[in-house]
Amino acid sequence: MAEYLASIYGTEKDKVNCSFYFKIGACRHGERCSRKHVKPTFSQTVLIANMYKNPAHEQFCTLSDEQMQDDFDLFYEDVFMELAKFGEVEEMIVCDNIGDHLVGNVYCQYRYEESAGNAVDSLNNRFYAGRPLYAELSPVTDFREACCRQHEIAECNRGGFCNFMHLRHPSRSLKRELQDGQRLSIREKERESRQATRRPAEDEERRGSRHYEDDRHYRGSYSSSRPEEY
Repeated sequence: MAEYLASIYGTEKDKVNCSFYFKIGACRHGERCSRKHVKPTFSQTVLIANMYKNPAHEQFCTLSDEQMQDDFDLFYEDVFMELAKFGEVEEMIVCDNIGDHLVGNVYCQYRYEESAGNAVDSLNNRFYAGRPLYAELSPVTDFREACCRQHEIAECNRGGFCNFMHLRHPSRSLKRELQDGQRLSIREKERESRQATRRPAEDEERRGSRHYEDDRHYRGSYSSSRPEEY
């Protein structure tokens, strides 16, 4: 029985836990849902709810498609750079839905759970564009399962009110630039870490060599030069 319950956990067959919350980290019924929303204690994924304000959803938007993309790229870069301060970002996505439970949601999946935990602790004391941020750990592990496949091929008939994620994508050049920059930063940190680890060993070796020379001089061993001073 236990094996069966574990096998259906978070699926449509699970009559106790909400499958939408498990897949998407959000549910259109919210706290009124008849099934449980089990919030994870540990996760690699962070959800920042309702963070992105899409100008297209405003009543009087006069921006062109190009200006809309530029506006979103600035937002994406700004948020990515901030979230990357907490650790290595494996993926960051932004929802373009207009349903209350998904509108403007930003999801960030880190390589390590510790990074996600630190991000949540910090972000909940922060503001963005004059509004407080609401961050939490999310159960989402596979964004492919959370995204609307029909939307990806422009065939979703529910539009922005779809219960699955409709993603807003940054320009390819920006995404590549951010990924390359992060990889370079990681390599630099790894190199600095190796150098910091190497220095104590080298210093210890030098100190050992100095003590050996000092001891020889103390016992009267002839030396044409004074022991090296530190």
